[in-house]
Amino acid sequence: MLSKQEKQQIEAKVHHYPNKRALSLEALKIVQEHRGWVTDEGIADVAEALQLRPAELEGVATFYNMIFRKPVGKHVILLCDSVSCWIMGYERLREHLTTRLGVGLGETSVDQQFTLLPNVCLGACDHAPVMMIDNAHYQDLDAGKIDEILAMYRQQDIERADGNTTDQ
Repeated sequence: MLSKQEKQQIEAKVHHYPNKRALSLEALKIVQEHRGWVTDEGIADVAEALQLRPAELEGVATFYNMIFRKPVGKHVILLCDSVSCWIMGYERLREHLTTRLGVGLGETSVDQQFTLLPNVCLGACDHAPVMMIDNAHYQDLDAGKIDEILAMYRQQDIERADGNTTDQ
């Protein structure tokens, strides 16, 4: 069952779309924002709210690579593997990230903090190599810069857990 917040957020978006079917992706994103990923129950909940069949929403959820159908870490790292990023050192950075996080592509770190996913293009070819963590882009990457970025996320999470900062 959709939470009160999920229902309110979905209902607030209805007037932006010509029909409920067009709201499918946005509704799935809202559920994912609240639950961390979209479970089978989440698909059924959204289908009921939009008066669609769950199979229709499953097709939407599996088509878009930013709808997660299995649990992901607190932060999702999208590592661009476009031609530009390959030329500028993607393989070296992928190896560095997988070593630092102790995971392969498509996996989540043991501490559940990071999930590492490849992405076809992040649209910053002139600043390759590029990655995205949650909604933040990082470009012109090298191993040192990646280490600084990961340390920043870890520190922010520690501070939030200790109550020293607020979520943005």
